[in-house]
Amino acid sequence: MEKQKLITFSIVTLLLLNIGTLGFLFVTGPKHNNRPPHPEGRPAPREVIIDKLHFDEQQQAKYVDLIAEHRKHVRTTEDHIRDTKNELYLLLNHPNSAKQDSLIGLLADYQKEIETLHFNHFSDIKKLCKTDQLDEFEELTEELSQLFSKPPRPRHD
Repeated sequence: MEKQKLITFSIVTLLLLNIGTLGFLFVTGPKHNNRPPHPEGRPAPREVIIDKLHFDEQQQAKYVDLIAEHRKHVRTTEDHIRDTKNELYLLLNHPNSAKQDSLIGLLADYQKEIETLHFNHFSDIKKLCKTDQLDEFEELTEELSQLFSKPPRPRHD
């Protein structure tokens, strides 16, 4: 009989833990932003740009559209890079120097395309600015490399 009480108690405890976990997940809800929080407690670049340029509601809406379009193009190009890298590294099994050179050149072209996409994206942001916001945009351009930099990875020596 003692074993029966222990098993019943364990089942009830596990059931309550599961209900509590599900309740917690339900209350906190899913995260709507798929991006991880920006490192070091810094605000996301999008928020910094909106704040520094003092975008109004209409400018913010257009900016959000620009971001979505930019990400779509960058993601497509990054997919091409990933596929090309896979093809390149498969050459390790069957070396072909002409194909290797061709794929490395293609990777360079894709990287150039990404940098052009980034530059054009900021040109489009500049076009959103009103005349009185252009000075702030100029200041922002001096901070862009830090704004989008990733934190240094710890070294594993």
